Amino acid sequence: MTDYAEEQRNELEAIESIYPDSFTVLSDDPTSFTITVTSDAGENCETVEATFKFTYVEKYPDEPPLWEINSQENLEESDVEDIHTLLQQQAEENLGMVMIFTLVTAVQEKLNEIVDVMKNRREEEKLRKEQEAEEAEKVAFQGTVVTIENFLLWKAKFEQEVAELRRRKQKEEEQAGKPKLTGKQLFETDHNLDTSDIQFLEEGKNTVFNDIDVCDY
Repeated sequence: MTDYAEEQRNELEAIESIYPDSFTVLSDDPTSFTITVTSDAGENCETVEATFKFTYVEKYPDEPPLWEINSQENLEESDVEDIHTLLQQQAEENLGMVMIFTLVTAVQEKLNEIVDVMKNRREEEKLRKEQEAEEAEKVAFQGTVVTIENFLLWKAKFEQEVAELRRRKQKEEEQAGKPKLTGKQLFETDHNLDTSDIQFLEEGKNTVFNDIDVCDY
């Protein structure tokens, strides 16, 4: 007949010697204790941690112990669920043998994996931001590719602005007593408008342009 109480006492002594700084007995009847498990530190010294409360049932280790997470640091809800699933799996595989050390070791490895995932996420986020910055820089450098559609839109806006500038200039000259010029005369004096729009498009198919200040004209 299995002496469950003896097996439990022997394991408790072993666990206390293995985890002297993180092991705390809570009660003797039923036997209940806590063990704090901390991951290895990541490259930026980040860690994840969880404190587990274990309670022996009468027929442990033929029946699994009870456990719960008393507290945790830097664990997401999904991580906690994964840990509970892991403990359940390990407990079922080790029925009939004292298993607290096995359970804690499995949790330790899981916490280290979580730290690695945190590192990978951080690196992926850094890479994403770098790529976004590169794309923004390319767009700023390239400007706007000239197409017939966007050139015609620009041309219409430009001509409207030029017409407004001419109107204001003519009004100022009239107020100053200068003779009024006809539209044809204004056009003939503005040699910048002699360039053919079609010629400009042909020469600029693969070029880019930025906004043009009408005051340059």
